[in-house]
Amino acid sequence: MQEILTQEASPKRAMEALEWAVQRAEKAEAEQPEAGAEPRASSRVISGRPADFKAAAATHLPDVRKLLDRVMMSDDAEAGLDALLESGALAAMLPEVEAMVGFGDGEWRHKDVWKHTKQVVRQAVPRLEVRWAALLHDIGKTRTRSISPTGEVHFFGHAEVGARMFDKIDRRLPLFTKEDALKSSIRFLILHHLRASQYDASWTDSAVRRFAKEMGGCLKDVLDLSRADITTKRPEKKRKGLKQISELAERVLQVQAEDAVVPPLPSGIGDAIMHAFGLPPSRRIGELKRALEEAVEAGEVASHQEADVYIAFLREHAGRFAI
Repeated sequence: MQEILTQEASPKRAMEALEWAVQRAEKAEAEQPEAGAEPRASSRVISGRPADFKAAAATHLPDVRKLLDRVMMSDDAEAGLDALLESGALAAMLPEVEAMVGFGDGEWRHKDVWKHTKQVVRQAVPRLEVRWAALLHDIGKTRTRSISPTGEVHFFGHAEVGARMFDKIDRRLPLFTKEDALKSSIRFLILHHLRASQYDASWTDSAVRRFAKEMGGCLKDVLDLSRADITTKRPEKKRKGLKQISELAERVLQVQAEDAVVPPLPSGIGDAIMHAFGLPPSRRIGELKRALEEAVEAGEVASHQEADVYIAFLREHAGRFAI
């Protein structure tokens, strides 16, 4: 954005191209002409040069963001994304997304990442943070692909790499600069988009509790993005994946309901700590209780036990808890 814009750059042309992509996404363009007739202007590809889009981003960033949001939130976001690609907008403004086009396509026996991404966006619930995260969740794959000696394809660490790439995108194209909460949510979803799919029935209540706490206010978004991320064409595999996420959501609600009725630590645990370690009533007791709650969430000690169990745990780790 800091580069000197040439006189030839036309932000107006770029904005027209973005508006055309919105029309494609919202199915607002005119009917296709009959065979042999001259194509209407709305059916022609409206494109711009990199300098045009960079000029538009430098001078009309809020309007650029609004148009991109309309594409992302549309009923036919796939058509809008294809239009952004055809217009040159992706290559100019979001090259990390454009790099996914054709990446895969059977060459290394893994699905085309661009086709997968468009489907994830289409399947995602129409919430801005989820749709944007759907677009960007796999950008790290282009930097992390590895092929094992047996021909298996891996993308180790692509979520973490993708989150760092999002940071670089934000510095170059600050689309969310005035919406820190939205920006943080999108980055969080990119970083954690695989977490829910790692669930299986062997998870303990402590593991479920820990997952819910770590996801925090983004829990619903993480679950919804995970559902959208299932793009397999095999009905049974898709059914199994959706069931897995639904079971996790139900486990979270179950654990939260149980904890609301019966807290993980027993009543009177504070008095038991004071008596066992000769401590007076103080802030320190609250700190030790919170440390025990964290140990429960980490699965180090079971929840809903008698006070003696937690006193023994504190004694066993006296050095750690400084008692």
